[in-house]
Amino acid sequence: MQPIIIVLIILVVLVFIALVKTIQVIPQASAAIVERFGRYTRTLNAGLNIVVPFIDSIRNRIDLREQVVPFPPQPVITQDNLVVNIDTVIYYQVTDARAATYEVASYIQAIEQLTVTTLRNIIGGMDLERTLTSREEINAALRGVLDEATGKWGIRVNRVELKAIEPPTSIQDSMEKQMRADRDKRAAILQAEGVRQSEILRAEGEKQSSILRAEGDAKAAALRAEGEAQAVRTVFEAIHAGDPDQKLLSYQYLQMLPKIAEGDANKLWIVPSEIGDALKGLSGAIGNFGPGSGSSGFNQTKDGGASERREQPPID
Repeated sequence: MQPIIIVLIILVVLVFIALVKTIQVIPQASAAIVERFGRYTRTLNAGLNIVVPFIDSIRNRIDLREQVVPFPPQPVITQDNLVVNIDTVIYYQVTDARAATYEVASYIQAIEQLTVTTLRNIIGGMDLERTLTSREEINAALRGVLDEATGKWGIRVNRVELKAIEPPTSIQDSMEKQMRADRDKRAAILQAEGVRQSEILRAEGEKQSSILRAEGDAKAAALRAEGEAQAVRTVFEAIHAGDPDQKLLSYQYLQMLPKIAEGDANKLWIVPSEIGDALKGLSGAIGNFGPGSGSSGFNQTKDGGASERREQPPID
């Protein structure tokens, strides 16, 4: 009985192993390569799959999702003989699991070496300045070459990005000095432009202020002249209403003569020709108030005073 039990146990174990090898569960976004006696048979897709145990074997399981592979910095020589270190990142995806398994031994290593070689060819035809400013151009050229070469490997390169481009230390110092000089230059230009705009605005303000001041002075002068004219008209109307004689006009004319001579700018005083007529009129007016010129008058006393002289009426 014991040998029979041992045989049954062995058979159960073999059946269990056979079932395990027969049922293959492939995760989503994955694929598996099946070989029969070392020869490619088929590709297992996601889900439950049945294989022949001990005859079919799983050669490789491949992730079909997009992969991101960063490569270490690579020294590259530019056209002007400067060594720059460039970091790259490759975004690729396996589209054909069979080709990725049998067309290339290690597609990740192959992509890395192809990336380095292509990058050196592209950067070798550019100078440092163009290399630093043409990342999009380098990415597009690199992606085109990689996509064409990896197509037969069942790989699709979706994107290629340059993480960093590091020029030599001496070049970095020179670039930093140049950038600092450019910033100082732009700052000086902006400051000069600000001063220029400030001067223009100040000049415009002074111009407007002068215009407004001149307009104010003109209006004030006009109002002052209008007021003086109104005052003259008022005085003239008052004099005309009072019916003045020649005596009063001559006296007023002589009173205005000193005012004509007022002012520091008057270096020469021109005597008007009308002053003779005014003096004649004034002398005539004074003569009427002299001795024997009327019924009343003033007599000078011995002590220099003045006393009123009255005419006595005649005695019958």
